[in-house]
Amino acid sequence: MASPSRSGVFASGMDDRLARFSESISFDHRLFRQDIRGSIAHAKMLAATGLISQSEFDSIRQELEAIGGRIERGELPFKIEWEDIHMHIEQALIDALGDTGRKLHTARSRNDQIATDLRLWVRDHLDQIDSKLVELQKAFLSRCHKDNGVIVPAYTHMQRAQPVLAAHYWLAYIEKLERDRTRVSDCRKRVNISPLGCAAVAGTSLPIDRHMTAQELGFDEVARNSIDVSSDRDYVLETVFVLTMIAEHLSVLAEEWILWSTTEFDFIKLPQKFCTGSSIMPQKVNPDTLELTRGKSARVIGALQTLLVLIKGLPLAYNRDLQEDKPPVFDAFDTVSLMLELAALLVAESELNVESIRARLDQGFLDATALMEAFISRGVPQRTAHHRVGAMVAMAKEKQCRLVDLSDADFLSVDASFDFSIRDVLNVEGAVNAYKSYGSSNPEQVAKQVAYWTERLNGL
Repeated sequence: MASPSRSGVFASGMDDRLARFSESISFDHRLFRQDIRGSIAHAKMLAATGLISQSEFDSIRQELEAIGGRIERGELPFKIEWEDIHMHIEQALIDALGDTGRKLHTARSRNDQIATDLRLWVRDHLDQIDSKLVELQKAFLSRCHKDNGVIVPAYTHMQRAQPVLAAHYWLAYIEKLERDRTRVSDCRKRVNISPLGCAAVAGTSLPIDRHMTAQELGFDEVARNSIDVSSDRDYVLETVFVLTMIAEHLSVLAEEWILWSTTEFDFIKLPQKFCTGSSIMPQKVNPDTLELTRGKSARVIGALQTLLVLIKGLPLAYNRDLQEDKPPVFDAFDTVSLMLELAALLVAESELNVESIRARLDQGFLDATALMEAFISRGVPQRTAHHRVGAMVAMAKEKQCRLVDLSDADFLSVDASFDFSIRDVLNVEGAVNAYKSYGSSNPEQVAKQVAYWTERLNGL
C-alpha cells in the first residue's frame, strides 16, 4: 500500500530505496502514546468547533485508544512505506473507520503534529529526569547522615588541600544536582508551549480552537507564530544541553570515585555487583559502571553537537532534516536516565574506607591553611602569614614530620613571636572546627545544610 501522505498529484509510487532512506518508524514509534494523546485532543476540538460530529469523535477516540493498546502489545506491524508513527496510527484509524478516520487530519499538518508529539514526549521525560535527580540527591543526603563526623581530604589541582567533613563533600553534589533540577524546570517552561493548530506553516482557514487543545494537553501557552513553531527545535537543543550538564556532573563523580577506589587512594569500596572482573587477572574488581558513566557522557555531548549542526543552516519553516532530531534526543534521554539510576544505587550502597582515610589524614599538611589563618586572626598580614607557614611546611618536609611535630624551637626560628596557643589548629579536627564562614565545612554549618536539605527533599 502506498504511503497515506502521497496525494493524487503523484503519478507513481515511491522508490523503495527512498522509502528505506526516509522512514523514521524505526525510531519515532516511541512517540505513539503522545501521538494518540494529541490526536484525541485534536479530535475533541474538531467536534467542539463543529468540524466533525460528536459521534464521529466518540468513534475516533475509542479506536485511537484501541490502536494504542495494539501498539503496546506489539500487534500493529510497522511498515516502512507508511514512513512514521503518525501515518501508522492514522492509517490504522482509516482502516477501522473509513471516512470518519480520514477526518482526523482536518486542520492539522504532520508539521505541527510532529512538533506537538515531540514536545509532549520531551515534557514527560524531563519530569522523569527530575524525579531521578531527586533520588540521587536523596542518596547523597543519606550518606551525609551515614558518614556523619567523618573527615576526608579535599583536593585542588589533585593535590591535598584542606580537611573537610565527608558530609560537606556529599552536599557539594546535592548542590550540583539542584542546579540541574532548576535547569530542567526552566527548560520545561519553553517546552510546554503548544504548536498544535499551526498546520503546515501559515495556520488554517478552518474555525479551530488552539487554546482548547493546548488546555487539553496541559500546555501552559499557545505558540503565537505559525511559521516559527513548525521549525522551532530550540527546546530540543536546550533539553539536550540540560542533559549534557547532568552527564558532565555524573562524569565528574565517576572520575573521582574511580580514583578513590584505587589501592593508591583506598577511600571507597564499591558494591561488587556494579563492578566487573578481568578476563586474565583474577584479582581485578574493575569500576566499569563508573568508567561507562564517564564514557557515556561523551554520547550525550555528541547528541548535543549533532543537534547544533542539524539546525544551523535550515531556512524557515519545516524541513525534513528535522526528522533527524529524534535519535539524538532519544539517546540522550536514555543514556542520562540510566546513568542517574545507577549513580543513585552506587552512592547509596558504596562504603567509605574510614580507617584507611583516617590513617593518612596527617599527610599533605591539610592544616597549613588553618595555621596561616590563625596567624591572620592575631594581626599578622595575610601575605606575611602565608610566607611564614610556607617556611614551616618546608621545615616539616625536610624533617619528614607533620606540622604538629615541629618543636617550639622550630616555630620560633621562623617566627620569634610565635603564639603557641595556635597549636590547637595543628590537626585536621582543629582545622575543621576552626572554619567559620557560611557554607564552610564547619560542623555546625554542615549540620544546618544537612537539616535544610533533609526538610527540602523529604517533601519530594
